Amino acid sequence: MHPYSLLTAAVVALALPAVAPAADPKPFPGQPTKWQGFARHDFRVGGLDATVVVPDAPLPGRPWAWRGEFFGAFADCDVALVKAGWHLAYLKVPDLFGSPKAVKHWEGFHAEMVKEYGMHPKPGLIGLSRGGLYCMNWAAAHPDRTLAVYLDNAVCDFKSWPGGQPKKLGTGKGSEGEWKKLLAAHDFKSDAEAVAYKLNPVDNLAPLAKAKVPLLLVYGDRDTVVPHAENSELVYDRYKALGGPVERVVKPGQDHHPHGLKDVAPVVKFFTAALEPKK
Repeated sequence: MHPYSLLTAAVVALALPAVAPAADPKPFPGQPTKWQGFARHDFRVGGLDATVVVPDAPLPGRPWAWRGEFFGAFADCDVALVKAGWHLAYLKVPDLFGSPKAVKHWEGFHAEMVKEYGMHPKPGLIGLSRGGLYCMNWAAAHPDRTLAVYLDNAVCDFKSWPGGQPKKLGTGKGSEGEWKKLLAAHDFKSDAEAVAYKLNPVDNLAPLAKAKVPLLLVYGDRDTVVPHAENSELVYDRYKALGGPVERVVKPGQDHHPHGLKDVAPVVKFFTAALEPKK
């Protein structure tokens, strides 16, 4: 087992940060380039590649959306959030599958973003495909540092993917090669140890539900890679039973691709509502 160790200035007071934001934020390092017309900064944090996209008019409290994986892929909602005043961030930790190693790297990045650059203590998380493992495992380990989680055809149980049919652990296509990487990322010594693991997102929702972290699930009901019944739908049913705030948008007949929604307004509305003062 590996335990895991719009929008006013008043919004900032709602958060009870575990890490205090910088009083005088530093500018992001690196010569800015352009991403979708916005300033993009690429720099290193803890020896890893990081990316931050800066909105033209940042919202009060400097909220940010944190992409779990695949920066720039199916990024309509990311672009819409930046247009709405959110910063967008990404830390490159591929092939770690949201393991405790990945969460540790995320902790360092989160501390840097908040302490040095004055970002909101609670980022909104975007978990696309395997990025769901990163986002949900971070949220379970740090519900006090999570604003809300948007999951898009997300992996919520690694037995389903990359396990799936090759390992007789799910109905999806799975991947033998990615399964081997997963074992290494978690330091599992055998398939049996991986199967016995109890901290997959589908099994570790209680910390999020207790903290009332909002979830938005968008998924196709014909996903042959990350089957919804083993991932998003299971999370929806279990989270609802736990009393956690959860919404979903089901795409009838849709496979794993394309990700996202044609109209991303529900995603922007979801994150905006998470920022608003609770009545």
